[in-house]
Amino acid sequence: MNAPQLRPLGVGEIFDVAINVYRRHAATLLRVVLFVVVPANVLAVLIQASAQPETVTIDGQRFQTSDEDTWTYLAGAGSAALVTFLATTIASGACFKAIADAYLGEAPTWRNSLGFAARRFHSILWVTILFYVVASLGLVLLIVPGVYLWASFGVAVPVLLTEGIKGRRALGRSRRLVKGRWWPVFAVLLLGTILTGIVSSVLTALVGAISFVEADAYSLASIAAQILAGTVSNAITVPFTAAFVIVLYFDLRVRKEAFDLQLLARQIGVEPPGGMTPAPSVPLGPREPVGGSQPPYWPPPPGWKPTSPAAEDPRTE
Repeated sequence: MNAPQLRPLGVGEIFDVAINVYRRHAATLLRVVLFVVVPANVLAVLIQASAQPETVTIDGQRFQTSDEDTWTYLAGAGSAALVTFLATTIASGACFKAIADAYLGEAPTWRNSLGFAARRFHSILWVTILFYVVASLGLVLLIVPGVYLWASFGVAVPVLLTEGIKGRRALGRSRRLVKGRWWPVFAVLLLGTILTGIVSSVLTALVGAISFVEADAYSLASIAAQILAGTVSNAITVPFTAAFVIVLYFDLRVRKEAFDLQLLARQIGVEPPGGMTPAPSVPLGPREPVGGSQPPYWPPPPGWKPTSPAAEDPRTE
């Protein structure tokens, strides 16, 4: 079977493809996130609870007993944030792998995806740290450079995982891919960040409401609410972020390099389906929807329908 041609996507289409991939492989992505995030969330909440400063109540007002308790609390909060960051990093890498497999027509599994990310964890962590450090320096010096670098380095992790390019070279490769497409890339990343931020804010507000009702912010009910909210938030936002970022990466390579599926399969160590041949150059002009057992290019053009339900493209299964 010949691989259908890839085609350039608009901003809305990138999210549409990402949501479809996410929806069709939700069970695998959910297992990936839960296996890593649930233990991390439990540990983070317990660390914060154990570091909660002791207080005394005088005339209805609470006061901390010592400054040492404040430093203990700050250390606990920092440790909890670190645990959450590390867990999110490895879960994101595993989601990238699962989504890449799905895009190749393979059946992603949560075990293979986690193993792939675990073996490259140090590289993923290093690229992520470089991304935040460089972008933050840009924000400190001037807001505009920071925003520019944030979008320019937005596909650095997919570059690392699919092309094996590490460290600063992954950031440079990302910047070259984004060059000439900065505004659409910025729009995708900004909109995706806003959507995931809304989900996190709603769940945080829910936890805050439960804590307000409870006299003790670290009662059993409050701890359970924090763990549940953190788990649900990560289960929604981590795979979705990985989905739209990696689809964005594919789109950039389609536009600039006539990217084909067989090339990606070789680079990430996945065997392409039997008989797959490289896709021809990507057509940049509009094409009319047609019928048939396979779409003329991938993702299918608006209005395209297979001749029968059984003839749908395997990448959407």
